[in-house]
Amino acid sequence: MESLATTPLSEWHRENGAKMAPFAGFDMPVQYKGIIVEHKHTRSKAGIFDICHMGEFKLSGAGAKAGLNTVVSHDLETLAPGKCRYGFLLNEAGGINDDLIIYCLAEDEYMLVVNGACRQKDFNHIAANLPKGLTFTDVSDETGKIDIQGPESLDVLNTLLGSSWNHLKYFNFEVTDCAGFPMIISRTGYTGELGYELYLPASKALEIWKKLAADDRVEPIGLGARDTLRLEIGYPLYGQDLDENHTPKEAGAGFFLKKETEYIGKSGLADVKESLVALSIDGRRTARHHDEVLLPNGEKTGVITSGSFAPSLGHCIALAYVRAEDAEQKEFIVKTARAELPAHQSSLPFFTEGTARQKTD
Repeated sequence: MESLATTPLSEWHRENGAKMAPFAGFDMPVQYKGIIVEHKHTRSKAGIFDICHMGEFKLSGAGAKAGLNTVVSHDLETLAPGKCRYGFLLNEAGGINDDLIIYCLAEDEYMLVVNGACRQKDFNHIAANLPKGLTFTDVSDETGKIDIQGPESLDVLNTLLGSSWNHLKYFNFEVTDCAGFPMIISRTGYTGELGYELYLPASKALEIWKKLAADDRVEPIGLGARDTLRLEIGYPLYGQDLDENHTPKEAGAGFFLKKETEYIGKSGLADVKESLVALSIDGRRTARHHDEVLLPNGEKTGVITSGSFAPSLGHCIALAYVRAEDAEQKEFIVKTARAELPAHQSSLPFFTEGTARQKTD
């Protein structure tokens, strides 16, 4: 039987009726009151997410920027303290080892946030490619992470901390001790809604979680709704839509690759064999991971990587890799276990009414 890791909140989830399942080697909550209920609550009010399974690394020392700049796709030359940026850790062929967010804490001081399932692999890869003399530490076990997302998340956060965070702009963060201990508050998230990610001592995670959960505007949200929320916005999931066999350009994320300097994998980005496309499917019948994608003549061109019923839209949506030469095709067929479903290529995001970038100051 698989031995699963727990988060500081795992016991609370079980005590409060969560359906639990393995995810990234952790025992994680899938749902509490139901995926659609939790999805709609996040879109309309505020939801809290246990993201303590993620990995966090700290890097510091003279030359940290220059060293890290050769390892990741992020442009660190333009990343100022107090700002964070999304990007990729690539293999030599340009395939995606992981997607991650880098926080610039100060000049030559960074925090890297990676996917939990990739934590050890990422740490080893980065450490092996950094110059000597830097301090590179895995602080995942001592770091808790709670996300609060939804249109009312700012008001809830202001109530929790007794201070205003209206000034914080999208993909900006601050280090604060207003809760009585050091905490990073980052205006980021994975739902497309106004939201904040809280990085705090693991020993304080349960205390803050309980205070948030006690607010009438807040509901705990499981991984099920987190997945439907991110898919409606078109955010990719590592291990499904992103992997070591596809480059960021193939994944439709080439616009993140703005750096002029050389970094691992850059030379492999030119070859585009497949393209990730967004598909809309009428009705509630859902495409699943690995379902085949066909051209109208019945010829296979690719596979579904993510698919779900979209609660905000009332029909199924999906992401799929298809042959690059078929990427401009407007009509496809998704071959499921029980039916062949007509699919229409869509633009991203599927859901266009998210509040993530709204002005708050």
